Amino acid sequence: MSIKSVTIIGAGMMGNALAQVFASNPNLETVILRTRQIREDRFEPIIKNLDIMIGRGAATKSEKEFILGRIQFVSDLQQATQHADFVIECAPEVMETKQKLFAEIEGYCTPRTILATNTSVMSPTEISEKCSHKERVVGAHFWNPGHLIPLVEVVKSTYTSSQVVQDTMQLLRDCGKKPIYCQKDVPGFVANRLQHALWREAFYMVENGIADAATVDEACRYGPGLRWPKMGPMENSDLAGIELTYNIHSYILRHLADNHAPSKCLQEMLDRGDNGFRTGRGWQQWTQAQTEASNRGLREYLIDCLTKEKTGI
Repeated sequence: MSIKSVTIIGAGMMGNALAQVFASNPNLETVILRTRQIREDRFEPIIKNLDIMIGRGAATKSEKEFILGRIQFVSDLQQATQHADFVIECAPEVMETKQKLFAEIEGYCTPRTILATNTSVMSPTEISEKCSHKERVVGAHFWNPGHLIPLVEVVKSTYTSSQVVQDTMQLLRDCGKKPIYCQKDVPGFVANRLQHALWREAFYMVENGIADAATVDEACRYGPGLRWPKMGPMENSDLAGIELTYNIHSYILRHLADNHAPSKCLQEMLDRGDNGFRTGRGWQQWTQAQTEASNRGLREYLIDCLTKEKTGI
C-alpha cells in the first residue's frame, strides 16, 4: 500500500517528535497531529527540537520551515483519522485506553488504514482485542527521543498481516528510520529485553558491592558501549568465535544475575522517596545543573551522530 497520509494521536513528547519525523518525508501529502486542545504555542516543542539540531548542523532553516509547514493540528478524532492511511497512537500506557481508542478509530478510518501503537511494553495483540480488523494493528515502538534515535521496533501481533508489517517498515525507512522486525509479540520486544538484561546485571553488581553505580556506567561507556554502534552481540560472538563463546558461557552464565524480581535496591530507594533525576537522588546524587547537562549531552551526542551519518564526515 502506498501511504500518503499519517496521523499521530497524542501531542506529548513522543507525539511531537513523531510528527517531526513524518513531516520530514516529502512523499507524504499530509501529517496530522491530533491534540485535545489546540494551543497557540502548539509548535514550540517541535521548534525547540529543530533549533537544537540547526545549532549543531544536523538540520537547516529551510528544512525547519518545510517540516513546520506540513504539520496540521486537529482536535476532532474523526476529522484527524477519517482519511489517514497510517495512524499511530502515543496515548498513555494504559491498556484499556489504547483498546478503546483503536476501537473508536476503526469507526472513522478507511478499511485499509494501518493502526500502529507506539507502546514500549504492552502487547499489540492485546491492544487489538476490541478491534474488528485485528490484522491491521501493528506495534511501532519509537525510542525516546523519537526524532533522534533511528531505531523503531515493528512488532507483529498474533493477527498482524505480513503486508501491514511490510508497509509499516517501508514507511519508516522512507522517513530515515532503522526499523527492525520483531517476529513474535513478547514482553519487551527486542531492544528492551536486551536493555533490561544489562540493567539487571548492573543493578546486581551494585547491590552486591561488586562495583558502585558510577563505575558500572564507566564500564559501559568506555568499554563495550564504544563497540556497540558498529558491532552488536551476534557479530561480536562470530568475531570472537563460536567455540570461545561457548567456553566462556559454560563458565560464566552460572555466576550472572538470574533474579525474576526487581532489585531490592530499587524498592529501598522508592521507600526513601528517591526517584532519580526527578528528586536529585537515585543510584547517584544529582543537582539540577547535572540533570540538565545529562539530558542536553544525550541529545547533542545523538545529533552529532546523525550529522556524521548524514555528511559522512
